[in-house]
Amino acid sequence: MILEVAILNVIPNLTAEFEAAFAKAQQIIASMEGYVSHQLQKCIEDPAKYILLVNWTDLEAHTLGFRGSEEYQEWKVLLHHFYEPFPTVEHFEKVKS
Repeated sequence: MILEVAILNVIPNLTAEFEAAFAKAQQIIASMEGYVSHQLQKCIEDPAKYILLVNWTDLEAHTLGFRGSEEYQEWKVLLHHFYEPFPTVEHFEKVKS
């Protein structure tokens, strides 16, 4: 399993609109092949900062499947105009013990 991590810096006066748009957008990501789960959390110290954590079955489910899909275009329309600066997305895997 792969964990996608994105720090989302939302334009401060648009947080309510962002959260409403995300409520719609999360239905898109949850419908994608290879999607496992997600959570969006809001920063206590900086209420315009969020972290999005998405579990995928594998890296390609996110980078090729989701990002290469028509659904991603809808995701972009719903969410990308809220970010300043645009987020960096990184992928992590569990360390084997």
